[in-house]
Amino acid sequence: MLNTVTNVDKSSPVGRHVRVGDALVAINGHEIEDVLDYRYWSYESRLTLTIRRPDGAERTVRVRKGEGEDLGLDFGEYLMDKPWGCSNRCVFCFIDQLPRGLRRTLYFKDDDARLSFLTGSYITLTNLSEREFERICALKISPINVSVHATNPELRARLMGNPKAADIMTPLKRLAEAGLTMNCQVVCCPGWNDGEELERTMRELAGLYPGVYSVSIVPVGLTKHREGLEPLRPFDAASAAVTIGRVEAFAAECLEKYGSRIFWCSDELYLKAGLEVPPDEYYEEYSQLENGVGLMRLLEAEFMDALEGVPSDAGTSAPFTLATGVAAAPLLEKLLHTGHKKCDKINGRVHAVVNDFFGRTIDVAGLVTGGDLIAQLRGLELGERVLIPHTMLRHGEGVFLDDVTLEEASAALGVPVVPVGGSGRELLDAMLGE
Repeated sequence: MLNTVTNVDKSSPVGRHVRVGDALVAINGHEIEDVLDYRYWSYESRLTLTIRRPDGAERTVRVRKGEGEDLGLDFGEYLMDKPWGCSNRCVFCFIDQLPRGLRRTLYFKDDDARLSFLTGSYITLTNLSEREFERICALKISPINVSVHATNPELRARLMGNPKAADIMTPLKRLAEAGLTMNCQVVCCPGWNDGEELERTMRELAGLYPGVYSVSIVPVGLTKHREGLEPLRPFDAASAAVTIGRVEAFAAECLEKYGSRIFWCSDELYLKAGLEVPPDEYYEEYSQLENGVGLMRLLEAEFMDALEGVPSDAGTSAPFTLATGVAAAPLLEKLLHTGHKKCDKINGRVHAVVNDFFGRTIDVAGLVTGGDLIAQLRGLELGERVLIPHTMLRHGEGVFLDDVTLEEASAALGVPVVPVGGSGRELLDAMLGE
């Protein structure tokens, strides 16, 4: 059973009452089917748990705890259920563009509303049963991250390779009317959902504000592994600049009408256009950071703020290399130069890793593989350590996308490869050797 307890925090409110092997059946009379039920119904300070022992006997446990305090239980599956897979065949799907031979989990396409709430992943709303939709509204599962791509029904069905995906506005309106908040994304494909279609999508989504709270416009990512897939073309500088102009103009209208821009282009689109990303205040609450919207500006702002409080003699003078993707390299060069001017013991250099694994049209740091890192840095003067952004690694683990481990990369390069967190403060600390 997926609601069987696999670990109990003995210091938790139920530490003395629940054992490994027990199954959590209900909380306050509400059946627990998955992690959403568990998180929602366990929030209150007074709970009555129905526990089923391995022999089938059931008992009741009454619990008093702090409101919102975790019960301290782990289960065999994080979701307490199997993840919901994707039923779409999107023309731009990145997973369909992966080479063969990677670990099996990379080929699984999730489209799970529970993961959207818990981990921030994006869902299409195409595989929700009516029961699940009503449960999301009843439990106020919010915010939800929704992949929209287009509001034109015919176009959305074509983009997503699924006739059931055509109507996105009806479920979005239902969620907004239920008081839920949605952060949306549009993966923009030149010749498909840009231009006037993008204008239509923005206008229809803006009409649902504040239910639709923010929308990111992200350029399609195309690898070299597209055999047999729908022909698509990437953005060039001119088309990227035109799209940015459309989005910024409409966002300015929204700012005047609603008090928020609502719509933002990702940093990647500005880089493709050869344009500077907007200033710090442009991004308001930075609500689309996970989609790379304002990430570079926030990193710079945090770095500069942290640098102000650092004495000029800080640092170890130990040389290092900053390895990153091609897109982020110019910004890191700038921050490294600025840091060295303030603290001359900061002694590093930036190396942009070209993406040979996925293809050179892919230039973000998060898709750099261990193999490319090793191949391009081996034999260079790297100093005493190689710093990499933590996004190069599988979340919570020391493994690159191609299954090369941190230990293997460090051994191959002869120096420690050190992942660095995503904030400007963490980057500065890493440069200083702290």
